[in-house]
Amino acid sequence: MANSGLQILGFALSLIGLVGLIIGTMLPQWKMSAYVGDNIITAISMYSGLWMSCAFQSTGQMQCKVYDSILQLDSSLQATRALMVVGILVTVAGLGVACMGMKCTTCGGDDKTKKSRIAMAGGVILLIGALAAIIACSWYAHNIIREFYNPFTPVNTKYEFGSAIFIAWAGAFLDIIGGGMLAASCPRGKSKPSYPASKRPPSSSKEYV
Repeated sequence: MANSGLQILGFALSLIGLVGLIIGTMLPQWKMSAYVGDNIITAISMYSGLWMSCAFQSTGQMQCKVYDSILQLDSSLQATRALMVVGILVTVAGLGVACMGMKCTTCGGDDKTKKSRIAMAGGVILLIGALAAIIACSWYAHNIIREFYNPFTPVNTKYEFGSAIFIAWAGAFLDIIGGGMLAASCPRGKSKPSYPASKRPPSSSKEYV
């Protein structure tokens, strides 16, 4: 029963993590304009995401523009987009596999050991998808930090972390926790009872010629 509860909790955390990954990937607030130095103009805030860039005015209006061409994008941004999409797809596949192996579901057969192994495989797939998302977020964050501390970067073009990257990070870590719970739900092999070696008495029969 405890094993079944661990599977349900891991699946729920992974599902919430998937929602966080999708929301974080779609939002444009991966990085936002930083007001440092003499850059005190706060009438317009600039946001940049994986798919579009937006300008938020102090009046409450937001204007967004989708990136026109993939070939014009920076190679690091293209890699981040690809890793996030792969992470989401792998996470969906992991949830599907884990759902077939959970004890509370009827699909996957009646063999409990087999179902637990399927759930463990789903947890491993979830860990792979979460790892891809963490690499993408960390890579994007590294580029933001590098450009921020670059002395040749103009002050009005410096950016800092936006809310979307933290949402994606949180979703990836929830997938790691949920995938770890599902991977740990595999039952251990039952140890076979060891019996003491029986000592047979020496044979009393003798061969006579």
